[in-house]
Amino acid sequence: MGRIVSDRRTHADPIAVAAEQLTTTGVFLMPSFDVTRSLGVGREAWTRFARHWEHLRPDPSAASLGVARLSRHGQFLFHDGVARLMPTNEVVRPEEPLTDAFAEDPLLHKVIKLLAGVAAALDDVADWNVKVHPFRIQSCADKGAHPTPEGMHRDGVTLVSSLQIGRRNAIGGKSSVCDLGGRKLMATTLAEPGMLLLGDDRRTLHDVTPVRPIDSSGPAQRDVLVITFASRWP
Repeated sequence: MGRIVSDRRTHADPIAVAAEQLTTTGVFLMPSFDVTRSLGVGREAWTRFARHWEHLRPDPSAASLGVARLSRHGQFLFHDGVARLMPTNEVVRPEEPLTDAFAEDPLLHKVIKLLAGVAAALDDVADWNVKVHPFRIQSCADKGAHPTPEGMHRDGVTLVSSLQIGRRNAIGGKSSVCDLGGRKLMATTLAEPGMLLLGDDRRTLHDVTPVRPIDSSGPAQRDVLVITFASRWP
């Protein structure tokens, strides 16, 4: 199955290309080259940003399903180009909140602003409800870890995105996106840091296959950042 990606050989604005593809097909994979170019950051910024994943905490909702997943959670109001951290509902989201350093990281805010440019093509919303979920999936040799234990699903938002942060000793973790009738639109593995998978959550469902170690002597690890944009507020 062909991947729907932008062509780095052109001078087209990657965000405009992503927005056009999303409105047409409902899904788009932005290569890390275009993501990094759009954010205007270098390797040092990515390396610093990835260190936040060392401070995640066990995810209670995943643990109840037998999945070794670490996470945190944050909610932002995006208005007039600025993301402002908002209080979270600990009953609805039992994960630990983002650390102050994570919530204030300039790269996080650059990513949110990039995604807002894409979301604007899907809906005209003045105040976006932006939820930020950094995840780390870990698995050992005898059991794969399913990044989405709920299976093929929707998040109930407008825009859903998955940004690859890092992989270590891992195979699997293939992302699949289908339309609401079950027809597969894309199947791809976010293998390179900076790859960004975008979906119109109103029109699609998504799932990720289990992650297993390449070398059975050590665990597998997959770090991603899931950010969603919704027009509704609880």
